[in-house]
Amino acid sequence: MSLTPVEAQTHRGKATYYSKKATGTRTASGERLHHDSLTCAHRTYPFGTILKVTNLRNGKEVLVRVTDRGPFSRGRIIDLSYGAAKALGMLSQGVAMVEVQRADTPRIPYRDNPEEEETGLPAFEFDFGQVTSELLPKPKTPTLKAPPKRGVKLKVSPHEP
Repeated sequence: MSLTPVEAQTHRGKATYYSKKATGTRTASGERLHHDSLTCAHRTYPFGTILKVTNLRNGKEVLVRVTDRGPFSRGRIIDLSYGAAKALGMLSQGVAMVEVQRADTPRIPYRDNPEEEETGLPAFEFDFGQVTSELLPKPKTPTLKAPPKRGVKLKVSPHEP
């Protein structure tokens, strides 16, 4: 009998999603939940694992990152963020049959090495060692506008008269 590691398995089951009202709550990983994020809750995968979730009804797929533990309802295999559920087209159903598998190679927005991919944008280098105090404006010393009088507050101006 051979055991297949959890990472190599494909799971099928019911998925639910977090309400928009859950935005701002802390997940088990310590991150704050946002309804537009592509995150999920899974019972066994380590935090930060990228999973590919496929809606079996319409074939839509989304990559999500594990940030929470759950679901703890019987028969459910994954809880998705509102944004992930929207991408899968399951908002109107509430519960959907999905297939969950670990993503082999993450795709945008999750890249392993951003330097490998050519973006088409110009490269800029910034050297702040050339910035000297000569380029910065010198502060002006405050001057008194009038001699102090009894019962009158001093007016201090940062500008020269």
